[in-house]
Amino acid sequence: MKKRILGRSGLEVSALGLGCMGLSYGYGPATDRLDAVKLIRAANDRGVTFFDTAEAYGQGLNEEVLGEALEPIRDSVVIATKFGFVNGVPAQGLDSRPERIRKVTEDALRRLRTDHIDLLYQHRVDPNVPMEEVAGTVRELIQAGKVRHFGLSEAGVESIKRAHAVQPVTALQSEYSMWWREPEEKILPLLEELGIGFVPFSPLGKGFLTGKIGADASFGAQDFRSTVPRFSPEALKRNQALAELVGGIAETKKATSAQIALAWLLGQRPWIVPIPGTTKLHRLEENLGAVDVELSEDDLARIGQALEGIKIEGDRYTAAYQTLINR
Repeated sequence: MKKRILGRSGLEVSALGLGCMGLSYGYGPATDRLDAVKLIRAANDRGVTFFDTAEAYGQGLNEEVLGEALEPIRDSVVIATKFGFVNGVPAQGLDSRPERIRKVTEDALRRLRTDHIDLLYQHRVDPNVPMEEVAGTVRELIQAGKVRHFGLSEAGVESIKRAHAVQPVTALQSEYSMWWREPEEKILPLLEELGIGFVPFSPLGKGFLTGKIGADASFGAQDFRSTVPRFSPEALKRNQALAELVGGIAETKKATSAQIALAWLLGQRPWIVPIPGTTKLHRLEENLGAVDVELSEDDLARIGQALEGIKIEGDRYTAAYQTLINR
């Protein structure tokens, strides 16, 4: 597995990480614990050293699974987790008070079976707590040796600047893919200027960019995509043009749609590290194959031009959740 460094932090990770959320939360019933542990260890066996979780993914359940899986190989991996929600439940609102950050950190250390967290993110910016307090609290945790690097998730330009002035930000984790390119406008230039790495979540468009979600797809009640406007029946029909574009590129490159979507992201900047998630070994292996797909500058330019001609239908979040991002 190729390696990358997140910005100018010196934190080296595998070029693709593993987003572990879906093993416990968000896409339906949690994966059997033994199967989840096996998948995480299989990822490491294949060169993945960067694993992403959060308190909010099943109120600590995902952290516990990750802790069990990685305990035997703890010294050779990078673990990222997050704080920021009341009781670890997004629906209950935001909470990044210093005392809450400290409690979440202690709980995460216990669940992850470790004495330090490599990368601690604020899951969403809390408008009720000054960013300087948040960054200052994480700085204290770094000084205490409990945390090694500070990150933000779905933060806007001003929040990133304010945080970075107090405690250097190692990475920003936000959605970025062929069907959500907003970060290109203001976020990527700022990260380049400040030397901050970028960790795209949902790099496969919550599964859409794999080409496996057709116009007539439906989602169960426990699958959060059932509430996302971009996955409504009408939007799915209109968005098939993007899936067809990616599929056509995949054919010419003798790759899969998922591999093209990930290779495209890897080609945008050398400090971008996508974290696709999966519950299936064959999908994990398919995703990891993206690091060997070569897209030239000409390829990237042509793809970019083609993407400009496709209008994506539907918001990526519900109106209520939209208020939590890019603050």
